[in-house]
Amino acid sequence: MTKGTTMRLLPALLAVAFSGGASASGFQLLEQNASGIGNAYAGSAAVAENASTIFFNPAGMTQLQAREFSAGLTAINTSYKFKDEGSSVGALAGRGNGGDGGVLGFLPNGYLSWALNKDLYLGIGVGAPFGLKTEYDNPWLGAAQSVSFDIKTYNVNPSIAYRVNEQVSLGAGLSWQRLEATYKRRVGVAGIGLIPATAVAATESKLTLDDDSWGWNVGALFTLSPATKVGLSYRSQVEYDLTGKIDVSGPVATLNAAGSSNAKAKLTLPDTAILSATHALTDRVELLGDISWTGWSSIPKLDVIRTSGASNGALAQSLDTNFRDTWRFALGANYKYNDAWKLKFGIAYDEAPVKGAATRLVSLPDNDRTWLSVGAQWKPAKDSTLDFGFAYLFVKDARIDNNQTAQGRGRVTGSYDDSAWLLGAQYSMAF
Repeated sequence: MTKGTTMRLLPALLAVAFSGGASASGFQLLEQNASGIGNAYAGSAAVAENASTIFFNPAGMTQLQAREFSAGLTAINTSYKFKDEGSSVGALAGRGNGGDGGVLGFLPNGYLSWALNKDLYLGIGVGAPFGLKTEYDNPWLGAAQSVSFDIKTYNVNPSIAYRVNEQVSLGAGLSWQRLEATYKRRVGVAGIGLIPATAVAATESKLTLDDDSWGWNVGALFTLSPATKVGLSYRSQVEYDLTGKIDVSGPVATLNAAGSSNAKAKLTLPDTAILSATHALTDRVELLGDISWTGWSSIPKLDVIRTSGASNGALAQSLDTNFRDTWRFALGANYKYNDAWKLKFGIAYDEAPVKGAATRLVSLPDNDRTWLSVGAQWKPAKDSTLDFGFAYLFVKDARIDNNQTAQGRGRVTGSYDDSAWLLGAQYSMAF
């Protein structure tokens, strides 16, 4: 393939990443490739099996061929089923449990790497490292706290890697990232008994916010022996000064003195660190491991401030997330069946950032989870690879007792029956 053809792939990569949003549950999206699903992303910063290493550890580009392209798509299905256990929600009492707050979403990715010489590599990746989507039937008893919450990120990650010697490679990258958020809820609820429930259920507050920002990432890959590799990588925090508006509409909108206005909020998405290892036990069996950390305490709360109208400067809403830093542990294994087929297996334990029932949000009713993953890799030709992966996430039932009565949003008390599954495919080629 010619250099001109290579350069024409760049707009195609951007089109893949920006076609549709990252409509997946959970805030951090590990699914920056589909080839890692089969191993539950064990070994993510060390495996360097295709150009998606640009995201997990850019130093891994030195393990690739002169030019490589990789693109994939992952379907993410979440289920959040609420059971009421004594909620106190004013005019919305008895309006139902909201059905299933989870959704089916699709997360694309695309990567391109090329060698300037035998030791220096450049690359670019596009994807969506953070995302959230919950949506309930309307009306439901928790609608004053959230009907739907949709966060999308778009990430463009140019990178560079340098092979210091046969044992050590280093990499770094910049990330241009855009965040878009849409949050809908019902207003006029808090124990105001004179307001008909039908009027409350039809009155909506819609918050939209967005901003662009920059981050960076670094990585190192150590080849300890022909059979063993160790990878280290770090991605920085990304700080946003979000701006947008609040739109209030419906039968009781006039009772909300603040009404519609412009709005702003500050948000710092967390940094992440990964330690990974791979070891070829035999010619057919490979073992993989992963320990990762995410600095979720960068989001203790989210304050939305009005920036226009009679309430300019007033607090419109505060989400007391009180997130904690989290750890994730993963183990995986590959079995090379023959030259064309490889089978993949993985298990992982993944902590959620929510500390407990009092700060669990109906817009993010997540909890700690265990991954069970399987996958397969097929090489139809020497320079082409197709990966498939499936994972089922067993999510611990999530208790909630979120009291926002003082803010007019009632107290939601109960439990969630949560689960999720992932199904993805990744195509990679060298040229």
